[in-house]
This record gives sequence, structure tokens and C-alpha cells, in this order.
Amino acid sequence: MPIDPYILLLLGTVGLAALLPARGTASDVASGASTAAIAFLFFLYGARLSTREAMDGLKHWRLHVTVLACTFVVFPLLGLAARGLVPVLLNQPLYQGLLFLTLVPSTIQSSIAFTSMARGNVPAAICAGSFSSLAGIVLTPLLAAAVLGGSAGGFSADSVVKIVLQLLVPFVAGQLLRRWIGAFVARHKKVLGLVDRGSILLVVYTAFSEGMVQGIWHQVSPARLAGLLAVEVVLLAVMLALTWYGAKALRFNREDRIAIQFAGSKKSLAAGLPMASVLFGAHASLAVLPLMLFHQMQLMVCAVIAKRRAQDPDTDTETETEADAAEPVTASAPPAASRTAVGTGTRSG
Repeated sequence: MPIDPYILLLLGTVGLAALLPARGTASDVASGASTAAIAFLFFLYGARLSTREAMDGLKHWRLHVTVLACTFVVFPLLGLAARGLVPVLLNQPLYQGLLFLTLVPSTIQSSIAFTSMARGNVPAAICAGSFSSLAGIVLTPLLAAAVLGGSAGGFSADSVVKIVLQLLVPFVAGQLLRRWIGAFVARHKKVLGLVDRGSILLVVYTAFSEGMVQGIWHQVSPARLAGLLAVEVVLLAVMLALTWYGAKALRFNREDRIAIQFAGSKKSLAAGLPMASVLFGAHASLAVLPLMLFHQMQLMVCAVIAKRRAQDPDTDTETETEADAAEPVTASAPPAASRTAVGTGTRSG
């Protein structure tokens, strides 16, 4: 289970913020730069997403509704259920961060990568991650207002406006300009990928610098961090099981179940960080700590699952087996009849 080198960069950024936090004018400059960097990041997301793929993805609405339900209904319900762990395993600030984690949209890049590795429905994963990110721009702050209330850094309608301006408007601008810049973005995706990660590092540095200046780290002890990790292990395990077996119960085929599992069980660090900065202000560092830990955990676990899924029996064989189990056997039925019994998961994303 390899450790993502990017997580080491994130931890190094946290250490830099602890040793050399941005103060005064430097803090204002860092905050403005991180806001601009995240806006540019979502502009690139918009420029990358094919409008045709997005429209084709709408045809597979059952899959996308399932992913959205996992992300914005099941996850938050589990987060609310974890309230009973305060103060036994978690203190109130860490619980608020955990609850915020459950409200964040799904990932895009890693969902696509793991779905591809596991031989799943990649077009569906692309659209599911993109739709989740777009929905999260509105749903995450609204859910935060409902379940966190005043603890979310003084939530207000201005928070929603700021998030929309910082995330949704650049995304739409990227979509509108994709006709002219889409090819350029595709050719330079490796270089622009560095921009993606650099933007997140800048947001992490700004958030943790504010936390150091405000002196809020005395609220976290090693025992509380261990408790948080234990809770997140259980949370991830439950969601991985629910997305896989729940999708199977809904009669999606194997390729679709893979996309649902990876898109429906993961949370986006790129989307969560800027939202936390807006919603929590100076307390954003504690709010994003559970998300950072969960991000690394999901990458490690999903990498192992994707490799094992890639070694599963052939998709067609499994689909036929499921169909045969679902349909009564008749002596005169032709061999092709078993395939028509499936009738649920389509392979076009």
C-alpha cells in the first residue's frame, strides 16, 4: 500500500506553515494567491471536460443518481451518526471537520484512474466525478448550513456566493472556452497537473498558517488523532462496502459497479479545501485535517482494490452468470437470451 508522494508534500507544507506561518501582509498575499489558484484550477477542470461526454453521461442517469446519493445523502448520515463518538474518541472541532468531510463532493481524477485500472466504466466515472463536483459547489455549503450551523465559521449567503464565484464561474468559463483551448490543455496536461497540485499546496499553507496564528492546535492531542484515524477507517470501509454491494443489489453490471464504488466512496481534497477556507475561516486548518487524512487513506485502499478488481473474471462471463441466476432456465431458450436479462447497467457513460 504505497504512500502517495503528494501526501508527503502536503505534510511538508503543513510543517512549513507551523515553522513559518504567513502573517500580516504576507497572509493577505497568500490568501489572495490561493483564491486565484483554485479559481484557475476549476477553470482547467472546465476546459478538460468534454461537453459531449457530459451530455452523453446524462443518459446513464441511474448511475449518477446513485453516486450523488452516496456522496450527499449516505455520507452525511454516517457523519451525523458519528456525533455519538464525542467526546469519547473525538473532540468537537475534529468532529466538525469529520462532518464537513462527509459533505464534500467526490473526486474526479482519482475516480477515473482507479476505474480505468479496475477495467470499469471510465466514461461514467468521468461524468459522475464532474457532476458531483458541480453539485457540491451548491450542495456542500447548503448542507454545511443545515448540519453545522453557526459552527461553520459564521455561514451566510455570502459564503455560497463566494464559493460559486471561486469554483463554478471559472468552471463555466473553461467550458465556454474549451473549443479554443481544449487541445492545448490536453497536450500540456502533465504541466497543468503541477498547477493543480501547486494550487492545493498553496491553500493548505494558507489555511494552516491561519491556524498557527490563531493558536488552535492545542485542541488536538495524539490520542484524538488516533481516534480520528480509527473512525475514518470504519467510515471508508462502510462506504466501500455499501457502494459495491448496493450497486449490485440495484442490478448494475460489473463495469458500472466499479465506477459507482470509486466515485461514490471518495472525497475531493481539491474541492473541499477552498470551501473550508470560506466556511471556517481561521479554523479551516482543523476542518480540513480529517479530509487530508481521509484523502491519503482512500488513495491507498482504492489502489489495492483497483488492482484486485483488474484480476476479476471476464466481465461478460460474470454478466452472463448473474443473468442466468436471475432468469428461469428453459430448454428452448437461445444462448443470447441470458444477455437480455440484464437490462440495467449500460456501458456507455
